[in-house]
Amino acid sequence: MNILNKFKILKNIPAERLKLSLFDVIDSTNAECKRIVLEKDIHVIISNEQTHGKGRVGKVWSSPDSGNIYMSIACKGLLQKAPLSLIVGIICQRSIRQFVGSDVIGLKWPNDIIYSKKKIGGILVEKEIMGQDVLNIIGIGLNLNLPNKESWWGDLSSFDLASKRNELINNIIIEFINFIDNGIDQWVEEWEDLCIHMNSEINIKQNNKIIDSGVFTGINKDGSVKITSKDGNIKKYEFGEISIDGVY
Repeated sequence: MNILNKFKILKNIPAERLKLSLFDVIDSTNAECKRIVLEKDIHVIISNEQTHGKGRVGKVWSSPDSGNIYMSIACKGLLQKAPLSLIVGIICQRSIRQFVGSDVIGLKWPNDIIYSKKKIGGILVEKEIMGQDVLNIIGIGLNLNLPNKESWWGDLSSFDLASKRNELINNIIIEFINFIDNGIDQWVEEWEDLCIHMNSEINIKQNNKIIDSGVFTGINKDGSVKITSKDGNIKKYEFGEISIDGVY
């Protein structure tokens, strides 16, 4: 297994901007972000294993010590009021693409990273109010090598990315810093290009119950979903999950 290496992870990253904490095992990297005192612009927490990894709406994120990425990024500010789960999806896709050499990685609204119709990554964004400021916590889980999988889980073991884990983390951090500094031009169009369910029939679900259905026709700048119903009306949904036939 490729051990976590701080020198490879921090390559070409300004030392004054970022603090890195590495763990062999931790309850949750997002939980650790809530316990730290932010000393630099960005604090990144990474662990080989999580005992209480979590996804959206309280779901468990399987986090064995098998060479995967469990990391969280903590930083302050509104970050251009961007929908971080969608932005970080783009960042992860860009970072993985540098190794796999083609656009085989897709995105599913609002926070799933997809390969071969299986979920290989997820993003959990949390915000903590700190007086007049906001602490952004962005959790990223990427399955590079997951021995035991549920039917809807996948990994990137066919690309041997576990051996390039440090370099992939480095890519993600550099892309994230670039986003903080410069934003991402035309991010809505880029996200839609990566979306695996554009112009597909979808169901909108809340609490595992279908509340609406229609054709997914894109996203708005606030990250919300646009769906076109059978009567031609366009509706907007800011929260919930979506399901698509044939995708886990």
